[in-house]
This record gives sequence, C-alpha cells and structure tokens, in this order.
Amino acid sequence: MTAVEKRSVTIRGHRTSFSLEKPFYDDLVAIAASRSLSLAALVAEIDETRSRDANLSSALRLYVLAWAKRGGKAS
Repeated sequence: MTAVEKRSVTIRGHRTSFSLEKPFYDDLVAIAASRSLSLAALVAEIDETRSRDANLSSALRLYVLAWAKRGGKAS
C-alpha cells in the first residue's frame, strides 16, 4: 500500500487540494496526457460532473477506476 499524498491544483481560478495514493495520481496524470489535457483541466472536468455528496478525492479515484474498467477508453 502506498501513502496518501495531498496535492494542489488551480481550477476555475482557485486553488483546491485532493489526496490520492501515488498509483491513482499517476493514472490521473496519464489519463490527462492521453486526452491532451492538463491535469488541472481534467480535475476541473471531474469536479464539475461529480455528485456534491462526493468529495473531490473520491471522485478522482472513481474516475480512474471507471477509466480502467473501460480499458483506458473515454466514456
């Protein structure tokens, strides 16, 4: 198991932070690159579509999981 690391990005003009294990973070960076997006742009997209009941870190993990289940393909 890897430790959870806190990271910060600027989305829509404000700083926000999320906490992810390194494998989730690495996959998130790879997904952003495969979609020709910055990490901040991908995080903003996920943030805009997440349920307000879910925190951002959970939404990011679920996004990576869904991506992996689709075999690395966009929805």
